[in-house]
Amino acid sequence: MEPPVRDGDVAAAERWFVDHGLPYFVDDLREGVAHGLRRGRITTVLAAAAVIGLVAGVVVGASLGAASGVGAGMTTGGLVLALYAVVTLRAWLIVGWAVRRALASLGLALPLVTRALPLLLLFITFLFINAEVWQVAASLDGGVLWVTVLLFAGFAVGFLLTRLPEELDDVDQEVEADQLVAACAGTPLEAAAQRLAARVDRVGSVDARIMGLQRANLLLVLLVAQVVQVLLLAVAVFAFFILFGVVAMDPQVVSQWTGGPLETLSGPAGDWFGERLSIDLLRVSIFLAAFSGLYFTVYAVTDELYRQQFFSVVIRELERAVSARVAYRSLREADLGGLTPTE
Repeated sequence: MEPPVRDGDVAAAERWFVDHGLPYFVDDLREGVAHGLRRGRITTVLAAAAVIGLVAGVVVGASLGAASGVGAGMTTGGLVLALYAVVTLRAWLIVGWAVRRALASLGLALPLVTRALPLLLLFITFLFINAEVWQVAASLDGGVLWVTVLLFAGFAVGFLLTRLPEELDDVDQEVEADQLVAACAGTPLEAAAQRLAARVDRVGSVDARIMGLQRANLLLVLLVAQVVQVLLLAVAVFAFFILFGVVAMDPQVVSQWTGGPLETLSGPAGDWFGERLSIDLLRVSIFLAAFSGLYFTVYAVTDELYRQQFFSVVIRELERAVSARVAYRSLREADLGGLTPTE
């Protein structure tokens, strides 16, 4: 006779899913998130974000200009939506794991960076020493520059959302008994997988397809992990151009290119570097770093070497989680013969 399933087994399995950035695989958490995604609730949140963003945009725009108002409105509305996602949709659990995974996988990104970065820096450096780029950047005040960065980020995320679902095509499929046991080895679901595998051997494969919020959970894990790596590369490009600009760009040349006096930084940074670290240099560096992030996003998703090295590691973990979910469902089902997961 099989040992009875204890509540502690289910709780331990659910903690394992949460620790691996998959809170939507836990039935109770998924039900709460589904409640938060009801049409009436989402409509209310979107309306509140739009109103708060509009008010913030009008207030900031009245004092700093229309461009700053647009940037402030977009940022404030986005922060409202992000706060709702963190509190209600448990997004911080997904983001936390994805950030840890991306940071742990920095070594895997090195081959791609060594291939993509030299060509990127060659192209971007040519723009950096171009007078027209400095003139354009000098004309971008804080609000316009921030809106430009948001547009680059929006295009990058939109591109990822169109391409990343392709990486999940083979994740949800049928799971053989030996795959089930191997996937759950070393997890709180190991015993449940072994019990289930003994029965699966007689009936073939177990349907492990996922839908709805659980598939969205897998997509968000891939998205955040990729965004973190793109952000790190953009920060590295920004630091490179700040250093290069301080060393190589003569303030008088920059002043001639921009057509006006240089705006220097106040505080210790301004005292140390003087005119060599100017507001114009910061604007150009931010603009080119944001463009580099968009370029790297497209290159990373379309480069086969990167997809094999980075995505294969994350996909293997997601495949393991999908298999573990089968064993988790067996703990939640009263009849082990009901192998088809319920949504």
